[in-house]
This record gives sequence, structure tokens and C-alpha cells, in this order.
Amino acid sequence: MTRRDLLASLPPFALGARAIAAGPADYTLRIAPAAIEIAPKRIIKTTAYNGMVPGPVLRMREGRPVSIELFNDSAIPEIVHWHGLFSPPGVDGSAEEGTPFLTPRANRRIELVPHPSGTRWYHSHIYAGRDLNRATYTGQFGFLLVDDGHDPGRYDRELLLALHGWRPFLGGKQGGGEGDESGLEVGYNAYTVNSHMLGAGEPVRVKPGERLLLRILNANATEVHRLALPGHRFQVIALDGNPVPSPQPVPVLELASAERADVIVEMDHPGVWILGDVDARMRRLGLGTVVEYAGRSGEPQWIDPPSEPWDYTRFGTSASPARPPAEPIPLIFKSKWAGNRWVEHWTINGKEFPKTDPIRVRANGRYRLIFDNQSDDMHPVHLHRHTFELVSVAGKPTAGVRKDVVSVPPRSKTEVELIAANPGPSLFHCHMQLHMDFGFMAMMEYVS
Repeated sequence: MTRRDLLASLPPFALGARAIAAGPADYTLRIAPAAIEIAPKRIIKTTAYNGMVPGPVLRMREGRPVSIELFNDSAIPEIVHWHGLFSPPGVDGSAEEGTPFLTPRANRRIELVPHPSGTRWYHSHIYAGRDLNRATYTGQFGFLLVDDGHDPGRYDRELLLALHGWRPFLGGKQGGGEGDESGLEVGYNAYTVNSHMLGAGEPVRVKPGERLLLRILNANATEVHRLALPGHRFQVIALDGNPVPSPQPVPVLELASAERADVIVEMDHPGVWILGDVDARMRRLGLGTVVEYAGRSGEPQWIDPPSEPWDYTRFGTSASPARPPAEPIPLIFKSKWAGNRWVEHWTINGKEFPKTDPIRVRANGRYRLIFDNQSDDMHPVHLHRHTFELVSVAGKPTAGVRKDVVSVPPRSKTEVELIAANPGPSLFHCHMQLHMDFGFMAMMEYVS
């Protein structure tokens, strides 16, 4: 049974619209076809929220209930996932957990009590398979910001930057040539920061001495992006919306699919610069934006940053605090060849979804999840409705960095600790849409 078959087998009651409470909702999201001009005369036909890419920014106060009215004006059943929130399974936005689909032309009102605070986001969470016009390949994504009322405000201005790839296609793996028998991967013909390709939109205009807070989201369905801004450094203060214990400046910011970073940038190097991907090919295809200082003009400049590996542990503490022993749960990731020039399938502990064994936990138990990537691909793995703490990355101990997505490099192990404090079915999966759709998922279940 494939993921598509499983979702199709859900009982009919899961597909209907619920009654809508009286009075206006706090927010309205309308899922509908949209045409986005990412560059002059370059139109992308996609599905979006409220006709915008990214969708409207949803700002909420932690713990204060909000209502959201959802309308599905598209031709297929849809689900909105509230990524990073500790939402009940019925509204979290996963059919596997029990969130009902929103059928075409239907509407539904939901209520959220936003928690925890930080940079969260929302996006489609449906099956795409080989149809690259669905799910996270589309323009269905947006920022969801939860304020706890204690922002110290050590910056002058906030900017929200979402990275995305467009016009995806299935092709051989990068570096593969004629006769390549590896599985197919997704490539893209264009990239944007927010809704524009590099050079097509208005520049980010800044003043010398400004301190900018950049909230950066990788909303790409499958790819990692490495960003740089020549002459500047990114002071990382939060990852996946969670403050890091050791804020550090880095010349290059690396984000896998679904990861977020909050960074402070001191505008102290006047000029006209490109904030973009370090990969020249991705910049040529649009992955960047222009940063223009007041009083400066001319062609935007790019200077290659120093080559520096990305390391989560630099933002943590070196010594692990005393803590109760955690029960180990090994999770081994492998690929499964599906045929020449076909999409690889993926397994967790030797099985692909929906046959994967459930990850069983007890309420308030402490667990060490051992992500053992025995494949040649990187995997950004995500656990719904929870965060976890990094404790070992490729054998290097760390503490204090809390995330809901972690990128596990090829042929390496990453270990995290989880306190199971949000009972209910919770989906675990690779956030690369192609991997998720072809087996890389499992359910976490609470047991007594």
C-alpha cells in the first residue's frame, strides 16, 4: 500500500467540511490557483494562499486562542500543516494523524492555541508522488510567528525571507550521466526569495548602522540552500524558532527543507550586494535578492564566502547537563532501489510507510532517538507536534539546541533527546517531499 492508497482509504467522514462558528475568524486562508510573476513576463501558475507567495504572515500571541477559516477553491483535497506548533492531531495538518482533508469547494473553521513561541510556518501536507504540481512544490507556504511578549527588540527592523524552487522536474541525480541507474531526484528551473527571482523585485534597502533581524525559511520541497551576504555575517540567534544557547556569527547559513533561522545582521559594509545562494548556478536561476545601502548604486556585487562547514554544535553548549538516562530508539534510514530511472523508495528500520513500525513512547518519558543515515542522501527529518534537543552530531556531543527539523548528512548519525510531552499520534518523516511520499515516514504513538 502506498501513501496515496492509505490516504484514499480514509473513511468518508474524514473528508467533509465542519460547521463554521458564528462571527468573523481571526484569519482567513483561501487555497486557490494563482499566477505569480517571479520576473518580468515570467509567470508561474501554481496554488497559493490568498493569491500570495508567500501566503499572508500570521502573527499570534502565545497561549491566546485564534480562529482560522480555511477555504479550498482548488480542485483537489487539501490539508494545511501548522509546522512547529504543538497542535492537537485533529488540526495539526496530517491525514496520518487524523486531521480531516478539506475537500474542493469546502470550508472549515479551526481553532489553535499557538505554542511554543518563535518562527513557525504553515504549508500544504498532501501526497504529491510524481505529480510535481502539488503539495510543497506549489506556492502553499507562509510564515506563522508566535510572540511570547518578551522580545528584547535588539534590532531595528525585521525582514521575512522564504526560499523556494519553481517548475520542478524529475531527472537523474546530480552528477549522473547517460546510463545513470540511480533513482530520480527533483530539479528546478527557477528559484525565488519570497516571490521574485534575483534582480526582479525591489531591493532590500538598508542604512549603514542598521541591525536587521532576518527570519529565513527554506520552503523548498527538496533542496538545501547555503546563503551568504558578502562583507557581512549572520549572527544566529534561533534555529527553527527556538533560541540557541550560544549565538554565533557565521559567514554562510545552511538550511535544509523546512528549516528556519533567525539571524541578526549588522549593516556595516556599504555597497550594493547579493544576498544569495553560494551555488552560482542557483543564483543564475534566481536564488537571491539585492541588498542596497542608502546612497549606493550600481550592479549588485557577489564575493564567494570562505568555505566553512555547517555545524549545529557551534550554537550549543559543549557540556551536557546532568539529566536522567534516556531510552534509546534507533531509527535506520536506507534507500531501496525501485528500478532504473525510477524514484527510489525509503525505509526506516527496513520498512517503508505505511508498513513502518510505530515509534512507541510513554507520556513524559525521555528518549534518545538515534537517526542512523545509512544512505548516500541527506535527510532533514521532522517530528510533528514536538521539539527535540540535539545531543550528538556525527559523534560530537552538544546540548541546548532545540529543533523540529534536523538535517542528517549521508553516512552519519545524529542523536536527539525527546521528552514525550504532547500525547497523541505524531508523524515522523523526511521533509523532502519526494522521500516522504515514497516511504520515509513513521508514526509516533503514545502507549500506557
